[in-house]
Amino acid sequence: MLINIGRLLMLLIWTVLIYNFIIPLVKPVNYILNAAFAFMIIMHILKLFMFKLTLANEQGQLSKVAQLRLFLFGVFELLAWQKKWQSENKTSL
Repeated sequence: MLINIGRLLMLLIWTVLIYNFIIPLVKPVNYILNAAFAFMIIMHILKLFMFKLTLANEQGQLSKVAQLRLFLFGVFELLAWQKKWQSENKTSL
């Protein structure tokens, strides 16, 4: 449940940052949100790249949908995958 709340908050943050990029807000806030938008894109691309490199050694390639979800939701998507993998491993033991 908390993971879904985090995903919802991430969508809200993406919405605000994209809205500010299309229709800029007042000057001081505009600069801060543009910097946050650039930082968020760079960090999410870096996280996706690092995860793809580590996953390539273990399982194979990610689907395009999985890559998009990982890019949009970030850590919350990784936590959801971790929870899923842990439940799968508990049932197989």
